[in-house]
Formats: sequence, C-alpha cells, structure tokens
Amino acid sequence: MEYNFGFIDESAKREIRRAILKAIAIPGYQAPFGSRELPIARGWGTGGLQLTLAIIGRNDVLKVIDQGSDDSVNAVNIKKFISRVTHNGGKNGIKVTNDTKEATIIQTRHRIPEESMTEDQVLVFQVPLPEPLRIVEHSEKETRAMHAEADYSAMWLYLYEKIVKFGEVTLGAGYPVMVGGRYLMSPSPIPRFDIPKLDNSETLYLFGAGREKRIYAIPAHTKVVPIEFEDYPFRTEDFKGEACAECGSINTFLNEMVDDESGKRTYLCSDTSYCKKVKEGEIS
Repeated sequence: MEYNFGFIDESAKREIRRAILKAIAIPGYQAPFGSRELPIARGWGTGGLQLTLAIIGRNDVLKVIDQGSDDSVNAVNIKKFISRVTHNGGKNGIKVTNDTKEATIIQTRHRIPEESMTEDQVLVFQVPLPEPLRIVEHSEKETRAMHAEADYSAMWLYLYEKIVKFGEVTLGAGYPVMVGGRYLMSPSPIPRFDIPKLDNSETLYLFGAGREKRIYAIPAHTKVVPIEFEDYPFRTEDFKGEACAECGSINTFLNEMVDDESGKRTYLCSDTSYCKKVKEGEIS
C-alpha cells in the first residue's frame, strides 16, 4: 500500500508546522492544532508522532525511546510505523538508530537522553496531559484565563499544602516549570532528574499532546526553572550509593529492579543506549 511520505497529508503537515512555529515563538504556550487520527490509540503517543511525521525529512535519522529504552513495545512499534510510511519508491524508509549522537530527531516518552544533545537535533516529547494547572483547576476555560493573566497562585498554594502535609513537595514526574519567566508548563512525565536538562539547552524541545490537541515548545537557550520555595528548594531523585548493575554508572537515572524470589534490589540505567556505550568503553 502506498502512503504519502510521513503518512499525514501535506495540508495537515503545514497546519502542524504553523502550530510548531507559534509554539517556538511563545515558549511554554500551548498552541492548539487539529489532531489527526493515526493507527495507534490516543494516549499512546499520537501527539509526538504527529510532530515527528510533520517535520521528518528523507535525510533525517530517527531514534525513539520509551522511558529511556530503545527496545520497549511502544518505541519499537513507533519506529516500525515511521519507517514504513517514509519509504521512497518502494525502498526502505528513513534511517533508524539507537545512537543518541547519530539521530537528528529523537521521539521520547518520559525521558531525556543522558548524552548531551546538540543544536542540530530535535527532541520530540509524547505528552499525555499538557495542562500543568489541571491538578488545581478542572475547567479548561479557567486554566486558559489563568495562563493569560499569569495567575499561578493556585499552583503555589497546592505546593504549600504538600509541604504542610508531607514536609516536602511530593510532585514527582512532570514537575511544573516556568519557561522564559512567563508560562507555567508541564514538561511531560519526565522524572525530576531530567528537569535541569531543560534549562538553556542547545536543543529544540517540542511537546505534542494528540488527545488534548496541544503543541508547545522550549527553544534552545531558553531559561527554564522548576517552581520552588526558597526554604524548600527543588531537588531531583537521589541515587546516592547506588550504581548501574550493568555498566557501573553512578550519575544516571536508575530503574530499581526487584527480584520476585529473593527480594534483592538492583539498579539499571534507564537509558539503554548510554548504558551500552559505557559497557563497550565508548563513554568513560
């Protein structure tokens, strides 16, 4: 069966690209777009997939990760789909890689790669819930007004209540950030460990929420800071004293693995490509 290059029709691509340009021009702002139907269920990456399909070219090199892994069901099937719909006259589709440095476009679910990215790369996030204010206000009309007025007092109160109840801010993945000193933004469900990578990055970050029909962006060299109180500063996950059981890394985000029989706990790098490079001596 013949597909248009990138599956999506060209008029839809143009609309998505216009929304991307608006999102880049107003960092952190959620630009609406007409989300299309794709042969995967909404909530499984349709927003990120539409961004990737709209910007990918024949000379691009694609990497897809799911929580850092190149080999998960989500990552593997998205790569297969994109490769199939970017064929050229019956030949294979665009090149796919597991190497972060080799890729020009990386589509991700819930992680930012451990290796530093460059200005020649784009990181596309699959976003389930783009609205950071949803936990304090259910009305879309009200959250739009709150963003327009930069009224984020409800979020500050929410964080304060967490501190009063638990002694610290207990928000984990998707910790809200201020972008460019103006918009409160959800960074997708990445761990707090990855939040510092958003600040003044060399790379363009694009966020797509297909079910919610929203696109937003963090352009390169943009100030991004997690919201915090002076006496309760933002902190990342602590893996002090632990190391990856495969490569020995102590400075990466680690997944905890528990053996069902012995109850023994081990830790592995979330970023499988990085872990492999360390084991093979490509990264010291």
